[in-house]
Amino acid sequence: MNVVGPGSYRSVKNRISSLAFSLVCAALTLGFLLIDSRSASALPHAAGKIHPIPAFARKYGMPCSSCHEAWPKLSPFGQAFKDNGYQLGNERDAPIYQNPSYWPVTFRITPEWHRESSNRVAVDGVIPGSTIEAQITTHGFDWSGLDFHTAGTLAKNISFYVLPSADSTGAFHFESVWARLDNLLGSSWLNLKFGKFELDNLQSEKRTLTLSSVGGSYQNYHFQPLVTPGAAGNARVSENLYRNGIGDNQVGLEWMGHSKDDRTRVSAALVSSNDGQPNFTANNGAEPFPTGKSYNGFVSASQAFEIGSLGLQRVGAFSYIGQAPTYFQVTSGGTGIAGTGIGNKGFYRAGLIGMWYVKKFDVTTMFFHGWDNAFLGSNTPANVPLPAGARAATWNGGLIEPHYTFSPRLILISRYEPIRMSRQAIATNAASFGNIDAVTVGYRFYPFISSRAGFAFHNEYAILRQRGAAPITGRDLTTSSFLIGFDFAY
Repeated sequence: MNVVGPGSYRSVKNRISSLAFSLVCAALTLGFLLIDSRSASALPHAAGKIHPIPAFARKYGMPCSSCHEAWPKLSPFGQAFKDNGYQLGNERDAPIYQNPSYWPVTFRITPEWHRESSNRVAVDGVIPGSTIEAQITTHGFDWSGLDFHTAGTLAKNISFYVLPSADSTGAFHFESVWARLDNLLGSSWLNLKFGKFELDNLQSEKRTLTLSSVGGSYQNYHFQPLVTPGAAGNARVSENLYRNGIGDNQVGLEWMGHSKDDRTRVSAALVSSNDGQPNFTANNGAEPFPTGKSYNGFVSASQAFEIGSLGLQRVGAFSYIGQAPTYFQVTSGGTGIAGTGIGNKGFYRAGLIGMWYVKKFDVTTMFFHGWDNAFLGSNTPANVPLPAGARAATWNGGLIEPHYTFSPRLILISRYEPIRMSRQAIATNAASFGNIDAVTVGYRFYPFISSRAGFAFHNEYAILRQRGAAPITGRDLTTSSFLIGFDFAY
């Protein structure tokens, strides 16, 4: 493997302007000052899943900054190391040559203070039996779930990753479980992965720099069109399942290939359409149409190139295509039996991505397009007629995520995601119904950089508005999250 040192990929260092730093700090300070002192029961909160593994740095005697521009964001060198099956191509790759005391394990958790707010939540009214909308704001000290990473090589050119992950209550599930055969027939173009894994997203949701409950995931990766305004407007077809797995780890088989210098990358995956859930059920049977009989496909390709001294640029494309069931084949006591979803209807998501560098400043841009069959878009079983006005839903989305790497110890973060419906699932819905605007700003400060552990002081504010999504009135729904925490891995 022709691995080029991280220094050749890093831009020439410049001092950040005081204006840029002041603007970000002012935005965060404003978010803090906007804290509403009213208390309420805690709203759901989940930190984003990220994959920093200091064990790799310990194994090779390298600092974490060798593979990360700003942990957990990968540098081109780190991407090449990952694509080669967590191998450098030297005598340290195979575990048999390691010190017997070496154990490739990393723990990660984030103690934090956070504030969550939603401007329109359905609550009981003064009149018995009535329901009204009210703003709910909660804040306090908390912690994220625990990620328990172990990864590396079982032997030369046989890689693995196992990630038992717990929520903040300690309930565990398997976020990743896979093995990969690397460099088959001596070719970097032949790599086969089998198990539960993240799809080959250049903009990885598992390595995101943002952690809050609002900003910790990419809206475009999980968007589904709403059906009707008001209470029914929040009823989506198989929430985050089947048609919506771009950001979620999936179960299946992936072929991945890349050039020796990792400038050219291609991949194709065939996955079960159950959103990475075990035993052929979706969300352990909690979702409307769990299935064990259909598959989805994901393909991606990208090309990197240098532009003078600006840095390594990369452009790519991706597509997620499949079918989703719309009703149960058989029931028991009137309840559908998990794994028997039929009446499959089609969907796809497609997009373009660019990762642009101008010395210490970089910005990722993405364009998304989505399409759902009329039965999926209108939440209608395929064995009954479509409702009046039902049609295939289409939409376009975008992402702009700039970063400024002030130094290896400080990165400034921002992101804007718009989503616009171009054709509603129900013809009578307003043209803007379901549109999303999401903004995130923050920074991560790393007090130290070592091969033993990762530590970041994380500050973030995120706000999201969705048109017509309020549960009762069908007005715009706005949610926000502010987070301060210590994000660490060992």
